[in-house]
Amino acid sequence: MSKNLLIVLLPLAGSLIAGLFGRRFLGNAVSRLVTIVCMLGALALSIQAFLAIAVGDAPTVREPIFSWIVSGGFKVSFGMLIDRLTVVMLVVVNGVSTLVHIYSVGYMAEDPDQPRFFSYLSLFTFAMLMLVTGDNFLQLFFGWEGVGLASYLLIGFWFTKESACNAAIKAFLVNRVGDFGFALGIFALYMVFGTLDYAEVFGMAAAGQYPATVDFPLWGAVPTMTLICLLLFVGAMGKSAQLGLHTWLPDAMEGPTPVSALIHAATMVTAGVFMVCRASPLFELSQTALNVVTIVGASTALFAATVGLVQNDIKRVIAYSTCSQLGYMFFAAGVSAYPAAMFHLFTHAFFKALLFLGAGAVIHAMHHEQDMRHMGGLVKKIPFTYAVMMIGTLALTGFPYLAGFYSKDAILESAYAAHTTVGTLAWIMGMLAAILTTFYSFRLVFMTFHRGAPKDHHDRHAYDHAHEAPWSMRLPLLILAAGSLVCGYLGQSMVDVGWFKESIVIVKGHDALAHAHHVAAWVKWSPFGMFLIGLLLAWILYIKVPGLPAIMADVLRGIYQFLLNAWYFDRLYDRLFVRTAREIGQGLWQTGDVKIIDGYGVNGTAGLVVRLAQGLKRMQTGYVYHYAFAMVIGVLILITVYV
Repeated sequence: MSKNLLIVLLPLAGSLIAGLFGRRFLGNAVSRLVTIVCMLGALALSIQAFLAIAVGDAPTVREPIFSWIVSGGFKVSFGMLIDRLTVVMLVVVNGVSTLVHIYSVGYMAEDPDQPRFFSYLSLFTFAMLMLVTGDNFLQLFFGWEGVGLASYLLIGFWFTKESACNAAIKAFLVNRVGDFGFALGIFALYMVFGTLDYAEVFGMAAAGQYPATVDFPLWGAVPTMTLICLLLFVGAMGKSAQLGLHTWLPDAMEGPTPVSALIHAATMVTAGVFMVCRASPLFELSQTALNVVTIVGASTALFAATVGLVQNDIKRVIAYSTCSQLGYMFFAAGVSAYPAAMFHLFTHAFFKALLFLGAGAVIHAMHHEQDMRHMGGLVKKIPFTYAVMMIGTLALTGFPYLAGFYSKDAILESAYAAHTTVGTLAWIMGMLAAILTTFYSFRLVFMTFHRGAPKDHHDRHAYDHAHEAPWSMRLPLLILAAGSLVCGYLGQSMVDVGWFKESIVIVKGHDALAHAHHVAAWVKWSPFGMFLIGLLLAWILYIKVPGLPAIMADVLRGIYQFLLNAWYFDRLYDRLFVRTAREIGQGLWQTGDVKIIDGYGVNGTAGLVVRLAQGLKRMQTGYVYHYAFAMVIGVLILITVYV
């Protein structure tokens, strides 16, 4: 068995062992140990592959494993594609997942269902690895649906909690909308190219071996590549929670905090960004699709940042931050700066996992309290957690020479250097989002750690008993903090146009990334100016004049409620889809089922038979003269008919 295949199969083995034998035979400790050992093995092999291909410049590995589906002319093999794009994802996925597994030892210590939890974590990791290592679109789709299933299981892990079950169902259904578009895109690929293999599809696309237009139902002829790319992007919008299909992401916080870290930093939500970058040879052939990706990404970055301003749940603030940062990644891809998008995905994994796991340490210290309004003064109680969360916050907000400074600035510079209308619009929206990102990030820090200790008796009791997390939780935080400090500096070369080699294709004329290195100094330092503005505003409102936010919320109540309710997307969807579906279902039940099927069908037929039987019963009197009379009448009728 090859080392590359082991990277994928080790997490699956850990998941199966813990899931099938953990509760009855192995117990909590052994189940945890098995999954962590398997993850450590997969991580070690991933680092080895990264060093060989990304550092040692080894050639891309294409490894066929077995013939998967053969049906007439439709043939799909199960194979592995290990190139620079893949090895970046392998390090991110297995690195963060391993740390989440270790962190969960302490966080889930009191949970009775630990074997099931660790089995789900490893299953989630396996599905994401299947997604990033596949050499064809069907294998990508297999992993794509696998992470959707695993997210459903993990978000609803505490299935006795109604809100967790509802959040899991919501995530599953919203993603089905996106996945429907994604499946249509894969169908279209096969119909146009006759294959789903990456190398064959991309080669034929580059050579122009496809029809210029295809007929789309109720629309007519549309450009082939635009249709395919937009359908694929609908899938990315669902998985990566872009504007319109984002509503599942904040509710996903109902799952255990380690799940949030895994979803947001390394697995599910990064799948869409990876897919767009993997399919760059297709997206580069449709400027319309690239413009749509840019606009949707920039709009999401700004939208989620505005909503994060007023959230009070510590995990929800970070969740909307993820949504916003994914918007940055997408509009980078939209201006053909795919390497910048992948670089930000790489750095974001470190500081976002750090922030989520740090938030978990805060929640653990405050006895499962998540509302920041009930916190305050924790810098004295949990200084280690405060320090690592401050590092994560600075990395997220683009403080000079930390992770986000290199990757997010590369995105903004690329958008500016694109010199297109949508690129300039994305740059402006990205700059505004940068101010808001700093504001809500330091609002979280100030409300949680710097305000005075809570005055409420219940909150004060939780504060008095607050303490640092065990070392099983602190060690992953320490490693992620170190990564947030240095990964941006160490990975700078990733934004070079040719670093990803043939993994990412950028056609001639799409020079945003190449020109980004030569923009004016004021463009390069503008994001730091946005950082200072956001920090100053947060300091004034939550440290200098702490009563001002309440006054502003009261004066600007309409805007405050609009942002607090996330632009009312949930209410809009509830009215348009949920209630409509319920009303249609109610009508079909009462009219179609009860009245027509039961009333006229089943019960009506039964009633007719009963009535006929009762009529025939009255005719069976037992008197001979009645039967003789009936016979005479019958003879008369026959004679009449005959004559």
